[in-house]
Amino acid sequence: MPDASPVANSELNASPTQAAAQVPYTSAALVEANQQEFAELATFIDFAEGLTIGFVEVNQERDKPLLAEALRQHLANTDTHLEVINFSRQHDLRYLLDALRQRLASLNASALNGNKKLVLFIQGLEAAIGTDGVGAYPPVLQDLNFVRDAYRERVPHPLLFVLPDYALTRISQYAPDFWAWQSGLFRFKTPLQTVEQLKADVADRPLPTIISHDNQEQIEQLKRLLMELAPSGKPIATQDLPLCCELYYKIGSAYYTQKQPDKAIDYLQAGLKLLEHYSNPTLRRDFHRKLGNAYEDLRQFDAAITEYTTALEITKTHNQSESVPALLQDLGDVALKQRQFDRANAFYEQSLALNEAHNDRYSQASTYHQIGGVAQEQRRYEQAKQYYQKALDLTIEFGDRYVQASTYHNMGSVAQAQRQYEQAKQYYQQALDLKIEFGDRYSQAGTYHQMGSVAQAQRQYGQAKQYYQQALGIYIEFGDRYSQASTLHNMGAVVQEQRQYEQAKQYYQQALAIYIEFGDRYSQASTYHQMGIVAQAQRQYERAQQYYQQALAIYIEFGDRYEQADTLHNMGAVAQEQRQYEQAKQSYQQALDLYIEFGDRYSQASTYYCLGTLAEETGDLATATENLQRALERYEEFGDSYQADSARERLRQIAAK
Repeated sequence: MPDASPVANSELNASPTQAAAQVPYTSAALVEANQQEFAELATFIDFAEGLTIGFVEVNQERDKPLLAEALRQHLANTDTHLEVINFSRQHDLRYLLDALRQRLASLNASALNGNKKLVLFIQGLEAAIGTDGVGAYPPVLQDLNFVRDAYRERVPHPLLFVLPDYALTRISQYAPDFWAWQSGLFRFKTPLQTVEQLKADVADRPLPTIISHDNQEQIEQLKRLLMELAPSGKPIATQDLPLCCELYYKIGSAYYTQKQPDKAIDYLQAGLKLLEHYSNPTLRRDFHRKLGNAYEDLRQFDAAITEYTTALEITKTHNQSESVPALLQDLGDVALKQRQFDRANAFYEQSLALNEAHNDRYSQASTYHQIGGVAQEQRRYEQAKQYYQKALDLTIEFGDRYVQASTYHNMGSVAQAQRQYEQAKQYYQQALDLKIEFGDRYSQAGTYHQMGSVAQAQRQYGQAKQYYQQALGIYIEFGDRYSQASTLHNMGAVVQEQRQYEQAKQYYQQALAIYIEFGDRYSQASTYHQMGIVAQAQRQYERAQQYYQQALAIYIEFGDRYEQADTLHNMGAVAQEQRQYEQAKQSYQQALDLYIEFGDRYSQASTYYCLGTLAEETGDLATATENLQRALERYEEFGDSYQADSARERLRQIAAK
């Protein structure tokens, strides 16, 4: 993708009336519109011998077969055969030379008609080359440059590379040695009728909102128009500047819905640069907000905050008060992901107050949803349910079935946290059904993940694995590496429960590597905790303590007192297994105090159980009985018959002594 170009006058604009008056476009019309260029290309083919390379710029897909047809008609009574080779479906093409040799070997000898000169019309390579300024050095161009000399012997024929503008620019940048071999460069103009039709299509087609790959055709359409209005190395016409800015925004937004935030950022930044020549505060605000969205997806939170703050400043400067609540909510979302709960709540409350002041009941739904998310993270489950219910009621009132899915999902998370598993499954199923109904494949992954978590909690490990695999497959499909981490982590926990410790370690290491890659220090804690459990199960006590200590340090760093409890509990278990009874008792008591502080009666059970076994080992049978009885009461309260049976058996053994 070229940088945004400076402004100039244009010859591309024609009135819609003019455009509509033109006859249907045919190969003859293409030649008529490009007489000189076609004549030069025909002469190039006539004189080309052996390996001769020509690059042909054709921006519109429909023009490529028309050009091939025109050339075939021109060569009909000559000793030259034109063979069209299309690579448009080979997005992963790397070795072009080998691919060409395979195609040549498959040609029917009769098609070449004896000793006719063979000319290869190569199209569709942009699928592998790309037309963006984002991404690594295209492998096909690496190879093209590297094996250039081999083409003389292995493909000794004239080659016409038929490509759009931006793909040709990438060849010149990434394969300069091969580019330097060209004997001709031919640029075919797109008819004004086509350009006007593209403009109309762009104006009529709305931006996608649901994350999907289905908008690739729209992206290509937007790029084709952009290539016409902003060709490589040439200035953009003054009258085309507003539309070009809009195109950069739409392409960036479309890539964002494909979970390709890097590409989105590239186009959005280019559009912002172009806006320096064109004053449009509303569009500038939208650019900055969308950039914030993309940076947030990449977990580059400081950059996201900068973009949201800039957008907010624009709204205040240009009296765009209607956009302020949404931007405040964006800032709240970043704070929530950073676990700055008070800060997040403050932004959400400001957003809610403004929406209430404007009587914008519909927008209040998403804010109630997010405030519920803060309450959920703080383990204020009853409040979270109230906020989610308010959000749900509003989306039902306005008939927005799609948005209801995320609220049902979060209501499922609350029910799951409260060990109300059947209720959680119902909510998750409602969320999943809506996401399937609206074709939101990406968001299904999060719900499959949670359904796996419920199955895991109910010790339905085969079912849990299936759900996690479904989630992981979708995250991989959309290239969402960060979200893969939590699913890999949970898959590690499943195989750990099945005593497949080496497999568990592999999953945990994969998850940890991703958390480190994305700078998510907080999430590393739970993975270190689980790695400690694996080391403990393998009786590697020193390593287990190291992992637990790493987890505990992170929880302390983030002020997460509740999560410290599980790690303290496990540190107590390691000490107990090494007969360090005082240290074990101290760790268990710290964990128990935290569970009591947060009202987590179920987790108290396991710590009471361990305190009971610890007292039994040190000969204090009265204390052992007391603690085991407390554990039993809590297991029975939550219907955990498996653990309750274990506590009863231990009590029977003590009573028999």
